[in-house]
Amino acid sequence: MIRILFVCHGNICRSPVAEFVMKKLVEDKGLASAFKIASAATSTEELGNPVYPPARKKLAEYGIGCAGKVARQLTNQDYAEYDLLIGMDSANIRNMERICHGDPEHKIHLLMEYTSSTRDVADPWYTRDFEVTWQDVVAGCNGIIEKISTGSVHGTNKGSDKS
Repeated sequence: MIRILFVCHGNICRSPVAEFVMKKLVEDKGLASAFKIASAATSTEELGNPVYPPARKKLAEYGIGCAGKVARQLTNQDYAEYDLLIGMDSANIRNMERICHGDPEHKIHLLMEYTSSTRDVADPWYTRDFEVTWQDVVAGCNGIIEKISTGSVHGTNKGSDKS
């Protein structure tokens, strides 16, 4: 099983969109049982809050639901639990490394590393442009799937039966 945790600042916009996009992509490929996919925040600001309404609306435009998802914070234990911890921007990466006490197993990555760009995922909290964020997330998630299928993703235990 491949375990992926998407992380952003508040866990109400970018990381839950990535979580549910990735779940849909692996489901559509018949691979859902091979993955554990979740999301978390680096901050405590939004803990317990649902996905931000415009992000929910963007997911719904593509027939993707996110009912029941509430923001939670990344913990040091998540580092052991997940194969890949995917941050949405460079500030997330710094905070993830702080919370996880570094990245000795090279599990922490920027989502856009899985595309032809290394920039941050556009933050719709500030831009209000959920379409650009959507495009970034879809490109990044497809890139992760492609790299996993070719065996070129570090940190995954492809073929492992960890539960």
